Amino acid sequence: MMASHGTLPAVAQAEASRPSCRLCGRPGLGAFATIRQQTYWRCQGCEAVLLDESCLLSGPEEHAYYDLHENEVNDPGYRAFVARLGDPMLQRLKPGSQGLDYGCGPGPALATMLGEHGHAVSLYDPFFQPDTAVLDRSYDFIICCEVAEHFHRPGDEFARLDRLLRPGGLLGLMTCFRTEDRLFANWHYRHDPTHVVFYREETLRNVATRLGWSCDIPRKDVVIMGKPGGTA
Repeated sequence: MMASHGTLPAVAQAEASRPSCRLCGRPGLGAFATIRQQTYWRCQGCEAVLLDESCLLSGPEEHAYYDLHENEVNDPGYRAFVARLGDPMLQRLKPGSQGLDYGCGPGPALATMLGEHGHAVSLYDPFFQPDTAVLDRSYDFIICCEVAEHFHRPGDEFARLDRLLRPGGLLGLMTCFRTEDRLFANWHYRHDPTHVVFYREETLRNVATRLGWSCDIPRKDVVIMGKPGGTA
């Protein structure tokens, strides 16, 4: 009994040293994997897997990596790729909607494609379109195409998206859903050093539930959330 009691402070200290989930805020993340000095944690609540904060790139390092991307607005292959989110969004948007491409990158192909269908799309990206004036407005829809996996503070980012979205608005999100645990180490999506949070369908449903939104998954890796309210 004495030996058992003696372990309690150590156990409590170990529990306290575990970080909280940067997505849902649940305390005490569980150790998930350490791969080539990269430590990953898993939330038992929302099922997100998050790269340890000590492993996150600095802003300049992240920007330099993005500069290597070659996503051209008029590239047919890239347009076909982002259409996986664009097509289900177009099916749901009212004519002449006002939207925001949040994390548009240097080649905002999806915003351009939605504009070609009569929607007005503002651009924001902390590195390539850093004008924060667009964050002082609200929108009928927001698109996050291959963006959510880059969020260092995903809980804060989704709270901001909630603030930016008008009642009745839509958030369209595309990210590669997390693979089976046994495949994680060799998963191509993990190899990108700017990918720091990984979601399952259940993770994004959890996000929607916490925000009081609806959640539809029309195809693999695509989620469309709806904020309640607005006019019919």
